[in-house]
Amino acid sequence: MEISLPPHEVALRLAAATLIGVLIGVTRDLKSKPTGMRTLALVCLGAALATVATVYLDDLRSDPDALSRTVQGVLQGVLTGIAFLGAGAIIRREDDDHPGLTTAANVFVTAAIGIACGLGVWWVVFIGAGLALFVLVILHPLEKYLERMTRKRRRPSSEADDQT
Repeated sequence: MEISLPPHEVALRLAAATLIGVLIGVTRDLKSKPTGMRTLALVCLGAALATVATVYLDDLRSDPDALSRTVQGVLQGVLTGIAFLGAGAIIRREDDDHPGLTTAANVFVTAAIGIACGLGVWWVVFIGAGLALFVLVILHPLEKYLERMTRKRRRPSSEADDQT
C-alpha cells in the first residue's frame, strides 16, 4: 500500500501534532501537573499517526465505504483509548481534592487535535489549539480567583456556626 500524500505533507501533519501537544503540555508542566509536555506530545502524535495511516492509503481511497468505515473505526478507537487514559488520571487521584478532571479533558482535547492534524484540517487544528491554550493559560487564573472568592464567602458563615 502506498500513501497518497507526499512525504513532506505527512511530515508536516505529524510535526504539527507533536508541536501542538508540546505547547499544550508545557502549560501543564509549568503547573507541575502529572501529564505534561512529553505525554501530550505523544498523545497528539499518536492520534495523528493513526489518522494519517488509515485515511491516506490508496487502497482505501478507491472504496469510499471502506474508507468511511476505517475512519470511523480509527476515530472511535483513538477516542476510546484516550478515554481510558483520562479515566486512569481521574481514578489515580480520587483521594485528592482535585481528581484529575482537567488532566483527563486535556488528554482528550489533545488527541482530538491530533486527529485534526492527521486529517489536515488546519483551521480546526488552529482554532482547537488556540481555544485549548486559552482555557489552560488564560482561564486558570480566573478559576483560582473564583475559588478564592468562594472560599471567602463560605468562611464567615462557618465561623458564625462555630461560635453558636
